[in-house]
Amino acid sequence: MREIITLPCSRELEPIQSDVNCRHEDKQIWFKYIGIHNSPLPTYFPLIQTSCNFERSATVIGDGFQMLAQTGGTVDQPIDIGRCPDNDASYRIYPQNAAKRYYNYLVLEESNGYTLFGFTSCQRFAGFFEIIEGENGLEIIASIDGEGSQPQTWENNNLESITILTGSSLADLYTEYGELIAQHHKPRLGVNQKAPVGWCSWYAYYAEVTEQNIQLNVDHMKGDLDNLEWVLLDDGYQAFMGDWLTPSDKFTNGVKELIQSIKEKGKKPAIWMAPFIAQPESEVFRNHPNWFVKDEQGNLLKAEDVTYGGWRCTPWYILDTSHPEVKAHLTHIVKTMREEWGVELFKLDANYWGTLKGKRYQPGVTGVQAYRMGMEAIAKGAGDAWLLGCNAPMWPSLGLVDAMRVSDDVERHPHRFEQIAKETFYRSWQHRKLWQIDPDCVTLISLPNQTTDRKSYNFHRDVCLASGGLLLSGDPLPELTPYAQRSLSKLIIRHKHSQQAAEFSSLSLNHAVLNLTEHNHLHCLFNYHGDEKEFTLASDHPVHWYHYWTGEKLSEQPTQIFQFTLPAGLTSQAIVTAE
Repeated sequence: MREIITLPCSRELEPIQSDVNCRHEDKQIWFKYIGIHNSPLPTYFPLIQTSCNFERSATVIGDGFQMLAQTGGTVDQPIDIGRCPDNDASYRIYPQNAAKRYYNYLVLEESNGYTLFGFTSCQRFAGFFEIIEGENGLEIIASIDGEGSQPQTWENNNLESITILTGSSLADLYTEYGELIAQHHKPRLGVNQKAPVGWCSWYAYYAEVTEQNIQLNVDHMKGDLDNLEWVLLDDGYQAFMGDWLTPSDKFTNGVKELIQSIKEKGKKPAIWMAPFIAQPESEVFRNHPNWFVKDEQGNLLKAEDVTYGGWRCTPWYILDTSHPEVKAHLTHIVKTMREEWGVELFKLDANYWGTLKGKRYQPGVTGVQAYRMGMEAIAKGAGDAWLLGCNAPMWPSLGLVDAMRVSDDVERHPHRFEQIAKETFYRSWQHRKLWQIDPDCVTLISLPNQTTDRKSYNFHRDVCLASGGLLLSGDPLPELTPYAQRSLSKLIIRHKHSQQAAEFSSLSLNHAVLNLTEHNHLHCLFNYHGDEKEFTLASDHPVHWYHYWTGEKLSEQPTQIFQFTLPAGLTSQAIVTAE
């Protein structure tokens, strides 16, 4: 009979593997492989199990392996929040017919409080939780993906660690969880710096961006828009995916010269790259085929053979970041952009593809390890520049990025505004604990082929107001309307007063509060296509209540309690107090 681990909260854990030593210490369960054989660790390697003694109607939230996946709903009825679940037909990280996996962490909300199951480390293996129907009822199983790696190739025998926390405050629970993670993955310096505020080219021009587009928008970053400090040159500047130092024909004067002109105009340049992929037309692929991950048959691995193949310039091939020449190559590219070009922020996209399973130069290296090796090589070249992860594997990125995109791409459509609101809010607890969150760009004007109404834009700006984190306009600046410009200015003011994310009191995501200043509290209210919803807002002393965006006074006299009703549908409101 296996030994049972009893936690201070009286929860009992049953270890599953006889070849794994488990110990409970400092609010964590530590696992160490003690087997004497060299059998490959399977892709499904359960570590412990415990009773799921929660109501089947209890609300849940669990993360995904990659940015576009999260799972909400209830114990009995999980609901995919993101557009691309880890087990859908495109991503194929695990089988569609398998039990739902909650990667990284799983939070359960009941009427008397919260329970958090979470992996506190991700050095070599991805960890996940499942809720399984067992012989004696529902059970929660914690597992890692061994990726077929062989123990005798490991530097050490430590597996990943887990915590189980309980409490009545969701915010306090997340704070404690973040502190435990920091013991394994020290956050980068940018996590506690002021979040970048600026402009990004992607949602204005997409891959058709030109040198002239950039210059025109930089020239508009003055006067009322002078507070837009950063300029992010997104996808479209490079000749081919993989050849990041070679500009396309649309940048005839060169990207280096453009970056320097941005700096001369008093702005901070940022650049996009997808460091771990290359298209077959690229020089890096044609000249160095031995730098790429192979499949089990020894052929070069196409991303589309094992997962989503990519959004353009496919097929994508994956750089083998366990190869010393590849690491040196990545360091060289980023160092050149940082030291010779003057880039101060790197938006690193398609990072998830750096974790794909395959045969690599260094035996026994998992996809998670290889990805972390690649990110460390990039950090070596970046020096003190910001690293922003995008389309990234979540926990494998711990300690390796200053900021992290936490939502899907923004689109000027109410359905996408609602989706990215939930994706961002469920991860907003990570802000300034693990990394700065990036809720994606603020888009407040319509394009000819992408349009919506004012009500939807109002919802979107309230989401950005509550989120905090990076604040980048995604609109063509010469075309900003007075509404868009006023909204952007008020968002910038919010960032000047507070760098924190507003805190939600429950997983319903209806009400978030932010201490904007010593005397001003911000309440952000949200309705996600539900019925009319009433809110009771409270202050610890009588205050005036104002509409954040217009300054309209909502209460005739100072009061401690203020009631407000949101209409049905996709609606929101931002209310601020003043003494």
